[in-house]
Amino acid sequence: MRYFVHCGYNGFNYRGWQRQPKVTTIQEVFEKTFLNVLKTPIFCIGCGRTDAMVHAAQYFFHFDYFEELPTDFMFRLNKVLPTDIAIFEIIPVNGYPNAQLSATMRTYNYFIHTYKDPFLSMHSSLYLLPNLNIDKMQRAAALLLKHNDYTAFCRSPLKVENSICIITKAQLLVSSNGEKLQFQISSRRFLQGMVRLIVQRLIDIGKGELSIDEFESYLIGVNKPPKDKPAYPQGLYLSKIVYPFLDIPQRPEFGAVFVDEK
Repeated sequence: MRYFVHCGYNGFNYRGWQRQPKVTTIQEVFEKTFLNVLKTPIFCIGCGRTDAMVHAAQYFFHFDYFEELPTDFMFRLNKVLPTDIAIFEIIPVNGYPNAQLSATMRTYNYFIHTYKDPFLSMHSSLYLLPNLNIDKMQRAAALLLKHNDYTAFCRSPLKVENSICIITKAQLLVSSNGEKLQFQISSRRFLQGMVRLIVQRLIDIGKGELSIDEFESYLIGVNKPPKDKPAYPQGLYLSKIVYPFLDIPQRPEFGAVFVDEK
């Protein structure tokens, strides 16, 4: 039987989703917890890779298990898991859909605060830039809907055969006092480092270090960005995953860093 697990995690203390030698990852924690509870090895296939210190307000992975699961299985898993990782639901599915390959839409949110706040330091990225040009940043974000080739916003473009991403939503929201920003973007697929690279270019535009025309030239493929420095990782959240057979609302209380005060 195949199961999809709906979960979320604060990734600040982890080196991303995928198992890696000598570091702690989310996948490793889940697989060790399953082994602890079921007393048998379980391989967890995630819906995508998140980088070190990146969060997931909604994440899915699948696993196969051909015996009856304990009735209190989810309770026992959550009891063993660390406090910064939570399972919300365990869902049996028909057939053998793949948590990564079967997804039809992914949404990311990136949170910025422009004042020092000790309660946001692990959940949002601090940029002490109180005078960002928000209008230009929003105009640049709107251009993402008009272009499909994101080679210039891929950390390892030579490793991918296809750099086409169809963006269905891209918007920059701002709190009424202008101190918090939320960038939201949706697509079926994303390239490695793509969202954080886009956010950094938007910040450069807000600072006046990059023009909107230069930004669009990267999207068109006329020019290549002079640097590939990404925005800080802790502001990024994988927020929503949609499948043809599964569309569950994000837990509203999880990862709610930004509140529009308007």
